[in-house]
Amino acid sequence: MHGPPLVEWLLVALSAATGAYGLHRARAGAAGERRAACGDALMGLGMAVMALPAVTSAGRPWGAGVFTAVFAAAGLYAVGSYATGTCAAGRRAAGRVGRPYRRAADPHHAVGAFAMAYMALAMAGGHHHRAGTPLLTGLLLVYFAGDVVRSATALVPAPSPAPSPGPPPHPLPVRPTVTRRELTRACRISMGMGMLTMLLMM
Repeated sequence: MHGPPLVEWLLVALSAATGAYGLHRARAGAAGERRAACGDALMGLGMAVMALPAVTSAGRPWGAGVFTAVFAAAGLYAVGSYATGTCAAGRRAAGRVGRPYRRAADPHHAVGAFAMAYMALAMAGGHHHRAGTPLLTGLLLVYFAGDVVRSATALVPAPSPAPSPGPPPHPLPVRPTVTRRELTRACRISMGMGMLTMLLMM
């Protein structure tokens, strides 16, 4: 990757914090939620390691091969888990299975994992010039930009209902809180922005 050291270190810190929160989420929740949290943790920590200036400037081919193998395997696992979960949901809807359905893995993790593998391959030979395929890089930029916008839109609070006629009630003090779902969406936004940054620095 080609970028200022300050940007690379900010990307490392943001990705590491996102991955750490994914590990924290993986300690509780249903099976599908734990898989999604593990996927977020892998993506965040992997982005943090790949963005390290020492890694990007080392130029070791075996490092890019390790990253490619790890993220390609993670992408294939996400695709297989999603396909298996979709088939299980169809069988359950048809009444052919009696066990409870576990939520399938988010296909977004498969796209992210394959994008990381693509960037790892580009790291092998792109230290002195622009790497990667422009068309594929552009498609990934469009995808992650759209995902960031969609996730940010979901964080916008819904408008409050119109007040009823009559004397205004005495409002109770409300302490603002951040839900776990909002934190998860915020982490997804940060990872999407991190992916955009890494793709632009290729």
